[in-house]
Amino acid sequence: MYEELKVFSGNAHPELAREICEYLGIPLGEMKVFQFSNENIFVQVLENVRQRDVFVVQPICSPVNKSLMELLIIIDAMKRASAGRITAVMPYYGYSRTDKKDQPRVPITARLVADLITVAGANRVLTVDLHAGQIQGFFNIPVDELTALYSLSGYIEEKELGDFVVVATDVGITKRARDIAARLDVPLAIIEKRRVGNADKSETLTVIGDVKGRRAVLVDDEVDTGGSLANAADALVEHGATEIYACCTHPILSNSGVERVASSLLKELVVTDTVPVPDEKKIEKMTVLSMASLIGEGIHRIHAGMSVGAMFQ
Repeated sequence: MYEELKVFSGNAHPELAREICEYLGIPLGEMKVFQFSNENIFVQVLENVRQRDVFVVQPICSPVNKSLMELLIIIDAMKRASAGRITAVMPYYGYSRTDKKDQPRVPITARLVADLITVAGANRVLTVDLHAGQIQGFFNIPVDELTALYSLSGYIEEKELGDFVVVATDVGITKRARDIAARLDVPLAIIEKRRVGNADKSETLTVIGDVKGRRAVLVDDEVDTGGSLANAADALVEHGATEIYACCTHPILSNSGVERVASSLLKELVVTDTVPVPDEKKIEKMTVLSMASLIGEGIHRIHAGMSVGAMFQ
C-alpha cells in the first residue's frame, strides 16, 4: 500500500484534473509547468511527493507534441523527487492510430510513445478507449483501460429512441459497437469503408445490415476531421435511416471538423471530455459527457488496490 494519493496535471486538460480531484475529495497537486522563450519546457513540483502515490493527468492532445513532452518531463520530475509510484493518466492516447506497419518503411509511433513513457519513469498507465487494443501490449508496465461506452450508451438509452440500430463506423470498431448494441438490446449494422492513402479522408462503400425506417446511432472511438461520420450519415440516409445520432469518446475535431459535423446530417453528436472541448468547438448538436467520475473511480481503485475491471461488470 502506497502512502498519500496525489493528483497533478500538466497544461493539456487542467479542468478535467480539477474535476477528478473534486470526485476524490482531494486538492489538485501544486506544480509549475511552463515553456521558456526557447520552447524548452520547465517543470517544478511544489510539494513533497516522496513515497506518495502520484497520478499525472495529461491527455496527449493538441498541441500533441507539447502535451507529450510535458507528460514525459513531469514523470521525470516526479521520479527524481522520489515519488513512491507514478501513474500516467492519459484519457486520450495520442499517436494511437499509428499502431502497426500497414505500409512499407513507416514507424509504429504508438509503440515509441509507450517506450518513452516507460523510460521516463511511469510505473502504470490509466487511459480511456484506446484506438487499438494491442497498444496495451506495447507497454511492459500495467495498463488499465477504462471505457466511456457505458456512459455513452446510458445517455442514448435515456433518449428512448424507440426502434433504432447501432452502427459501427468501420469494421475496426465493430466489437465496441456490438457491445453497445448488446447492452441496449438492439441490432447492429456496419459501415464498410476504405481509407484513401494517408490523407484525412475516407470513401464510404456500403452499409452491412438493415437500417431502413429506423433511427441509427453511429459508434466510433474518436471524431477527428468529421469526414467519416458525415460520410456514414449520408450512406445511412441513402439506405433509409430516418435520424442519425453519433457517439464518440474523443472529440479531436481538428481542422474543419466542427464545421463538417455542424453541416452534416447528424441530429446529435455525443462525446466526452477526455480532451478539452473549447467554447468555439461547442455547437448546438453536440453533447459533452464528463469523464471525471469514471477516471476518478479508476484512480481510487488503483490506489486502494481494488479491481478496475469490476467497474464494468
